[in-house]
Amino acid sequence: MHKPQAFPWYDSLWLGAYVQAKNILSEYHPEKLDDFISAMRAFKTDPTFREVAVNSILSNKTLMQVRSIISDIDPSLYQKHEFLQFGRMVIHDHPEFDVLQRELCGLVEDVVGERVEPSYNFLSLYNNLGNCEPHMDAPLAKWTLDICIDQSATWPIYFSDVMPWPESFISTEDWQSKITNNPKRPFREYTLKPNDAIIFGGSSQWHYRNRIEQRFKQNFCHLLFMHFIPLGTKELVNPNNWASIFSVPELANIDYAKKPEKPTHDSTKAKT
Repeated sequence: MHKPQAFPWYDSLWLGAYVQAKNILSEYHPEKLDDFISAMRAFKTDPTFREVAVNSILSNKTLMQVRSIISDIDPSLYQKHEFLQFGRMVIHDHPEFDVLQRELCGLVEDVVGERVEPSYNFLSLYNNLGNCEPHMDAPLAKWTLDICIDQSATWPIYFSDVMPWPESFISTEDWQSKITNNPKRPFREYTLKPNDAIIFGGSSQWHYRNRIEQRFKQNFCHLLFMHFIPLGTKELVNPNNWASIFSVPELANIDYAKKPEKPTHDSTKAKT
């Protein structure tokens, strides 16, 4: 069985599964390869797309409600496995943020030019260790709405143009700098103030943040990430479904981790 292509950046497992699926189809079912590639085009981004900044995306009332929700979340509900690597604690798919994400679908559609549906969202509380190495997200985040909720100081984010998916990649010790310092691939810098947002092609634009600047004793940035996929593609975007969708049993052997179940949010755990 074909081994998956290993990519060194965060959230690259989907791309490895995609390359592995193409290899499997090429060997066992070449007559279905074009159908697979055609179906996956739904998750590729128009090369002419550019990220769009949105000022004051939420009403003042909604922004205050979001901040209140954050202050009421029981700290034990945060996932802390990325604390050292990314300098953040996260919580996925909070019910009240699910509602807000659905309300913002129309705005995202107007910017990206296609019908979308929510994929997932997460609140990310960055601290003094905050950093975000260069990466492309999985197509579960074809479109990303990044909202700055609060921060100790502005923290720039950088974007490349829309790029083809890198289906092969030679990892070196300085692979990050080779991406960010390539004169043929300039990055654009944005700084968001609280209640500002940016919409970008999460799975087709390289993006990163440098280490959060140490201006104060406690440096922080609270970001709410909302990810969207093309309307009607929730089954197709999951590699675990490809074997049945394309009637190719061999695709069931793709090495791809299942997405964790949504955490439960017990309102009785909220701080009083």
